[in-house]
Amino acid sequence: MREVVIVEAVRSPLGKRNGGLSAMHSIDLSAAVQRALFERSGVDPAVVGQVIGGCVGQIGMQSMNTTRSAWLTADLPLEVAATTVDAQCGSSQQASNLAYALIASGVVDVAVGCGVEMMSRVPLGSTTPKDTTVGKPINRGYWDSYEFTTQFDGADRIAKKWGITREDTDSFGKLSQDRAAKAWQEGRYDSQIVGIDAPDWTADGKPAKTTHRVERDEGLRETTLEGLAGIRTNMPDGIHTAGTSSQITDGAGAVLMMSREKASELGVKPRATVVGTCLVGADPVLMLTGPIPATRKLLAENDLRMSDIDVVEINEAFAAVVLAWAKELEPDMATVNPNGGAIAIGHPLGATGAILLTKTLHELERTDKKYGFVTMCCGGGLGTGTLIRRD
Repeated sequence: MREVVIVEAVRSPLGKRNGGLSAMHSIDLSAAVQRALFERSGVDPAVVGQVIGGCVGQIGMQSMNTTRSAWLTADLPLEVAATTVDAQCGSSQQASNLAYALIASGVVDVAVGCGVEMMSRVPLGSTTPKDTTVGKPINRGYWDSYEFTTQFDGADRIAKKWGITREDTDSFGKLSQDRAAKAWQEGRYDSQIVGIDAPDWTADGKPAKTTHRVERDEGLRETTLEGLAGIRTNMPDGIHTAGTSSQITDGAGAVLMMSREKASELGVKPRATVVGTCLVGADPVLMLTGPIPATRKLLAENDLRMSDIDVVEINEAFAAVVLAWAKELEPDMATVNPNGGAIAIGHPLGATGAILLTKTLHELERTDKKYGFVTMCCGGGLGTGTLIRRD
């Protein structure tokens, strides 16, 4: 297999629900980060073999292969093909992993992994219509094999199984907010952000022709343990709250990869090497434990220990997901989501994987470190993994 390198990675600022990005069309937001890959890297987009994008809410503005629509909206070469995939929350990480696989196997020399989600405009559950004539996603056949749970239920079951308390999750929620605030104060995110000119809303609730500039993540908020303790839980007997769960968010991210040989031919400096990737199955009832086997798999395959990993980005879908993973893997928590995670800045579903890869690359460069690891839990009991080494 050929060596695959990352030459550019960018993300949009993450907009809070009904916030600064909410009047945008998803293909315009995705187009902005796709276009930025080539503006920043200087690579001719015509050399791209395929674009693989992630999106969960593939309905309405995010239907009809939104990745391809965004590429064309960005006025990028029409000859370049694009595909949109759904691996639930891990969609754009799996899209990036598939882009890696296409290059490593020799199918293409250059590929883009990306993703978008406009959760303000395409809410959770939009792809499950109330019209029962089209059928439901889960039926009796599934129930014969597995109990059907929600992610909220799974998160609280994980907390019970690993002995994680409300106080533990509240402390982690505050840590995420504190770290994100510090990251923005110190300009740690500056190098990865693509500023977006987003439409205003008109008085009658329609996107306007006028715009405003969005350059900062909008989910950050003043957080105290006392304030977190006063928020009601997601489940009646649960421990997670809106302050210890990922935020509903609008956002997009993109990663440009190529073979090492192609980078040399184009005179492009590689910024990191993709060492390994995986997508693993996990208990669909607990649902959100996938990062545990995904991490173990890639560490074992590459003869590494947790202590060898300098930066970890694990999606903060719920605080207990990270805390249970940490109990199993025993990382140095200073290396885990060092600039805050989805509790603080948000989780735009199908975009988050590419965003986490972007965060990891830029943090490795900022701190002059070597190994970065990205992992996510996904609906249905999946876990993603991507291991990179800075060049």
